[in-house]
Amino acid sequence: MIEEILYAIHPVEEALKANRRRFIEIYLSTSRVSRRLKPIEGCASSKNIPIKRVSDAQLNRMSREAQHQGVIARVGRFPLEKFDSLTAADRTVKNGRLLILIDSIVDPHNLGAIIRTALGVDAEAVVITKNRSAGPTPAVSKASSGALEHIHLVEVTNLSTVIKILKSSGWWIYGMVQNAGQSIYSTDLTGNVAMVIGGEERGIRPLVKENCDLLLTIPQLGPVTSLNASVAAAVAMYEVFRQRHGSVKLDPAKV
Repeated sequence: MIEEILYAIHPVEEALKANRRRFIEIYLSTSRVSRRLKPIEGCASSKNIPIKRVSDAQLNRMSREAQHQGVIARVGRFPLEKFDSLTAADRTVKNGRLLILIDSIVDPHNLGAIIRTALGVDAEAVVITKNRSAGPTPAVSKASSGALEHIHLVEVTNLSTVIKILKSSGWWIYGMVQNAGQSIYSTDLTGNVAMVIGGEERGIRPLVKENCDLLLTIPQLGPVTSLNASVAAAVAMYEVFRQRHGSVKLDPAKV
């Protein structure tokens, strides 16, 4: 089994909660006393996961000097899902379902931020490509503050083929681009919607763009003409959220 080194408090804690990875061993710093590490220790003990106390120097070596915050876990690889799991799902969701399709995002920090937002708006899944894409690495889990551990992440070979399958099943495919003729704020985003987010350098690839039903833009003022990929994705996802759940009552305990 291929192992990974998961590091930092949120990724390790959320992976324990999600219960989707195999935990081999957890390493805690001998020199750090933090109440934030207590839930990890308690959860690991309840699951009979071995815990070792090691020096910060050893944690630094294991995490390759990443900001481990006093905790590291040896775990199995993140469980990717197949596209069939989505198409086989017979779900009826009020105001529609939401998928996020990632086209050539290679920066793990961008992918992590997108996944974190996708989980926040209750997107059904995030779809990435096998090639030309960042994968579900420990760096992505860290960038997502552990949201990766809960998201349904689907890996596909050909995004254009996936789009065609979705369209034949009644989904609307919207591509986010810099200079489209239609604003995201003047578009009905209810129903079953898949949002395509393009890569950092060139955006959505031409063939993928051609297969979208509609290209949308986020209006901007000022001299800067484009948004960071993860920021644009967040704006788009929360416009979908606003249209579908604008009058949702918030839980005071979570505000």
